[in-house]
Amino acid sequence: MSFDLPPTTRSKEVAGNRPQGEDIIVAPATSFGQGGIGIIRLSGPGCLDLVRPFVLGLGGGPPSWKSHRLYYGQFTDSSQRVIDEVMAVYMASPRSYTREDVVEIHCHGGLVVGRRILETLRHAGARTAQPGEFTLRAFLNGRIDLTQAEGVMEVIEARHRSAHQIAVQHLEGSLAHFCNELREQLLDSLALLETWIDFPEEDIDHPSFDSIVGTLTSVIENLRPVVASFRNGRVLREGVSVLILGKPNVGKSSLLNALVGSDRAIVTDLPGTTRDTLEEQLDLDGLRLRLTDTAGLRDSDDPVEQEGVRRACGKIAQADIVLLVIDGHRGMDDDDRSALGRCAGKNSIIVINKSDLPSVEIPSLPSHFPVITVSAATGAGIDRLREELRIRAGIADGEECPESLILTEERHHQALSQTLEKLGKTIESLNAGLSPEFIALDLREAVESLGVITGETAPEEVINRIFSRFCIGK
Repeated sequence: MSFDLPPTTRSKEVAGNRPQGEDIIVAPATSFGQGGIGIIRLSGPGCLDLVRPFVLGLGGGPPSWKSHRLYYGQFTDSSQRVIDEVMAVYMASPRSYTREDVVEIHCHGGLVVGRRILETLRHAGARTAQPGEFTLRAFLNGRIDLTQAEGVMEVIEARHRSAHQIAVQHLEGSLAHFCNELREQLLDSLALLETWIDFPEEDIDHPSFDSIVGTLTSVIENLRPVVASFRNGRVLREGVSVLILGKPNVGKSSLLNALVGSDRAIVTDLPGTTRDTLEEQLDLDGLRLRLTDTAGLRDSDDPVEQEGVRRACGKIAQADIVLLVIDGHRGMDDDDRSALGRCAGKNSIIVINKSDLPSVEIPSLPSHFPVITVSAATGAGIDRLREELRIRAGIADGEECPESLILTEERHHQALSQTLEKLGKTIESLNAGLSPEFIALDLREAVESLGVITGETAPEEVINRIFSRFCIGK
């Protein structure tokens, strides 16, 4: 990301009671334990002067610091006792993550080492950073906008390739650029309306309502596909919940193992082996699946098995996709039909398992459910099932995260949906010939909805909620 951004115009009151910008904050930027490297970060005016006395060159005395250079030396406590050999870097404002002076200490990743260095810096006057305070300062100082700040967390939390790709788009500012462009178009139209409202008797050309309608219609056409991308965006970011359902001994656990590619679930010939739910993660060519194997659905006098069945049934409503497994070697019975009834109204796939054994005729099944024949034992049909899972998730086979803009945050989806609603009302008011004051009110609210996304008009509680999700040190 570029450091060459214009100075901020954001108010530092936006963070409520969070103090920032005038003091020095410190926090570990990595977790300490038994790692090779640990990083401790400071930010704030004067942080170099605070750190300098504790970093000694190996020839004695503090190094002569230049910005964006790594220095090798020893970190000592206030009594000049060596704590560790370190690498230290100073990044002068504004060419830093926070746009303030920043110092990083790269030490060994041991728990004692990190704690002693932090303790030394706190005793010297640095304050422990609050969660997300480094990124908050970057936002307040104009280094990043609110969507890029959220992109930081998305990159950290990404658990598979597609989620990471979307997060990088947001981190690079693609959503902010899109919103800012549309906002500028709306502001131009709003300026025309408000000029006419403020100076009705002046010799000023009245705005062309047809021109304004054309601008708003163009903005709506650009917004709609982005708003519609939210469903796929949530799928690509959070993954799809897949529930494996069926009566005992139809091969549910074997199917889980075949999909995952390893023996994660215990498989035996004894029915009722799985007594509780078993969850496993699968990255299916960039699509994250959360697979859940369940206890077999059947009537039982065993209280433990009854509880397993109860939990399995409770998972049905929460699942995005249900895989109903039927034993193709033994055929259907009342337990299968009961399980099929529980799938009514769900996004389901019927899996006829054990195709490697002699099969029996399966009665006609609901036409709205795709039917895939597989052998969990040999792997036959598993690739076809994976393809169907992608289709049922709304992602075509082999499709990567789209290059076009895609929404993953509920906050963004709500703000853009509100923008669409207000723009629609504005066009209705224009076509109905209402007073320009009413038209301008709806248009102004649409502009504010776009500004909420980037942080220009976001209320304090929204900003605080976003940064409270961050870990300390970021």
